[in-house]
Amino acid sequence: MKLQVAIDRVDIPRAEAIIDQIADYADIIEIGTSLTKEYGLRALAPVCERLAARPVAGRQAVLLGDIKTCDEGKYEFDLGFACGFAYLTVMGSSSLGTLEVCAASAAAHGGVMMIDLLECDEERIERISGFPDAVYCLHTSIDSGATADPVGQVRAFKQRFPQIRRIGIAGGIKPDQLSGLAAEGVDIVIMGSAITKAEHIGDACRASAEACHSA
Repeated sequence: MKLQVAIDRVDIPRAEAIIDQIADYADIIEIGTSLTKEYGLRALAPVCERLAARPVAGRQAVLLGDIKTCDEGKYEFDLGFACGFAYLTVMGSSSLGTLEVCAASAAAHGGVMMIDLLECDEERIERISGFPDAVYCLHTSIDSGATADPVGQVRAFKQRFPQIRRIGIAGGIKPDQLSGLAAEGVDIVIMGSAITKAEHIGDACRASAEACHSA
């Protein structure tokens, strides 16, 4: 199971400082929606370049841009991948046309499309379940609080949608839930403040990564 660490609501120097502390442990580092909205993708390209140029002491982390595309899919995805992001997000509520062009862009750039299922009902998920290379992210919004039972949520999702093989989950995930999520075959677990607001960010990330990778 891969560990994705979300960085939100900070400025670029603070984001870079956090990246320096987690880059040897996290698999994916998320530049959150708040940063992409405040600064824009082109302004964040140097962050991608800085990570790519960083000496690798441990795990080689890649960046995800949480751009939450809902239209203009080809333009936004082409731009995001050109700026150096390896993963980009698109909303599951987008049109099938948008999802299709985002998937095509990801394939053309050797990147990954993550479909954010925020507020998508079962009928909608069924309609958009035909992207085998995409990661489908179960997402409880920050405004709604933490995911109450992430392990049970993943188990029920897999039973309902066996055709979806790559699953991510986000929404207040805690370290003691990681082993259970790994046992359910989750592809990516997304953690935010549990790591980025810890007293010792690097130690918190290392411990969570060990829990993800040992299962």
